[in-house]
Amino acid sequence: MTQQTDLAERYGAPSSGRRALLVGVVVVVVAAFAGWVGWTFWAQVNPDVSSNLVGWDTRDEHAVVAHVEVSLSGDAVDPSCRLQAYAEDHTVVGELNFTPRDGTNDVTIRTERLATRVKLEGCTSADQTHAR
Repeated sequence: MTQQTDLAERYGAPSSGRRALLVGVVVVVVAAFAGWVGWTFWAQVNPDVSSNLVGWDTRDEHAVVAHVEVSLSGDAVDPSCRLQAYAEDHTVVGELNFTPRDGTNDVTIRTERLATRVKLEGCTSADQTHAR
């Protein structure tokens, strides 16, 4: 004949205060994570500066003009854009960093030799380090 013992009697029941504390900590951590995700999403969909290469014209063997459309938000601080010109053999033959204005920017890139392609690396600002 065995006598059944209650585990709570033997080891003690967990306190209700400990469970409430654990639930509170989990709620705070989840709320902080959700706030960080929301802030990150908002920062990504509303950049300070965004850009698009509309096209380019090769002027001569040592110059190419790039047409860049730039959109600046009202609080963009120190925007900067970077362009690279490439030759037929895929080597970089010219680079240009410029400060854009809102709207279409026509900029001339000086090249070492004939450029066959222009690439917009993107634009950044003081608060936006990821080029767009």
